Amino acid sequence: MTAAPAPGGGLRRTVPVLLAFVAVFVAAVNLRAGIASLGPVLADVLAAFGAGGGMAGAVTALPGLLFAVMGLLAVPLASRFGLSAMLTAGMVLTLVGLVVRPWVGDIWIFLVLTASVVAGIALANVLLPAWIKNHGGRHIVALMTIYTSVLGLSGAVGPLSALLFEWRGALFVWSFLAAAQVVVWLIVAARTGYDFPSGARTRVVAEDVATAPEAGAGSSAPAGWLRGSLWQAPTAVFLMLFFGLQSTNAYIQMGWLPQIYRDAGVSPAVGSVGLALVGALNVIGGLVMPTVLARVRSAVLLPVLFSILTAVGYAGLLLVPDVLPLLWSVILGVGGFCFPTALALIPASSRDPFVTARLSGFVQPFGYCLAAVGPFLVGVAYGRSGDWTLILTVLIVATVLMALFGSRAARRGFIDDELMEAARRRA
Repeated sequence: MTAAPAPGGGLRRTVPVLLAFVAVFVAAVNLRAGIASLGPVLADVLAAFGAGGGMAGAVTALPGLLFAVMGLLAVPLASRFGLSAMLTAGMVLTLVGLVVRPWVGDIWIFLVLTASVVAGIALANVLLPAWIKNHGGRHIVALMTIYTSVLGLSGAVGPLSALLFEWRGALFVWSFLAAAQVVVWLIVAARTGYDFPSGARTRVVAEDVATAPEAGAGSSAPAGWLRGSLWQAPTAVFLMLFFGLQSTNAYIQMGWLPQIYRDAGVSPAVGSVGLALVGALNVIGGLVMPTVLARVRSAVLLPVLFSILTAVGYAGLLLVPDVLPLLWSVILGVGGFCFPTALALIPASSRDPFVTARLSGFVQPFGYCLAAVGPFLVGVAYGRSGDWTLILTVLIVATVLMALFGSRAARRGFIDDELMEAARRRA
């Protein structure tokens, strides 16, 4: 196996195809189970610790909050230590949290260990698309398909542990998969060495564009354009807003959908199955959306369609939650195709792994800032009123914004070009 020099003095070696597929699979299967397994047993956890609705809001807000904070740190840390090394470090954090969390006797320690679980998952959420872009070669679409579909599978099977175990076992069982991913990624990190992309390919493309005869005098992009603010790239901003709203929906559903069913008189088992159905349909979305986005001429109507379905699912929960309750989960699950769509748009909207890493580190952290607020506010509102009418009505209204932002984010184009154009306007 040949080795090539990497920035920072390390060696960047190619990852064998089979190892790459196994690594992405084990990473993706851990990206939701440790979080989704908490929702169905949340009431039991709160009862065991004697905690109230405010703490429930804090627990369900942690995924969005930690995804935002760790997402902001992910790219700088990866640029210092490498993509594979930081992915592995995050997986160790997740493993520690999953192993210890169920056995503590204090709600605040439980909260800290939940933060450890989520922080590790957050690193993988941000860095795995960039890792795929950097190491995937001609298998990028296939690897992204595995990533988004198996991520959905993780969300689907996570709630099912509540049907097999009491709450401690339902949370602890996912530590075995977390241990498996740590083993695999220790091997990956040892092979790759430092592997943060330098952006050289994009700079070559920029030079080709700038020196082309049709470019004209004065049209070359100024030095440093590659690191320009992504706030000046409209597609990046709309993708971040779309990602944030769909993530808000996803984490509200993950944390509160079983409780909505319970309050409507539906059995807890049906509530767990309903949440699992939402995750299972995300598997289908993850399987089809990367390929769909790679082949369609225009994807602008897809976020609109999925947003409408999300609104219909919420309307069903609002008006007739106990009539065909699993139907509303199915509709919400198809509406949840917004999630794999948003993830697939990150590499699809950028040419170079360096830009992909920057885009992922922009879209996901700021998007999860929005997602952190939603579940917390739901917890506070529900704790005060004990009613879902206003909450579900607000969620229906928010799907209109999600449709608008998503349709703009799905337009054809590359963030690389928008960064270059923004630099030319400043020059």
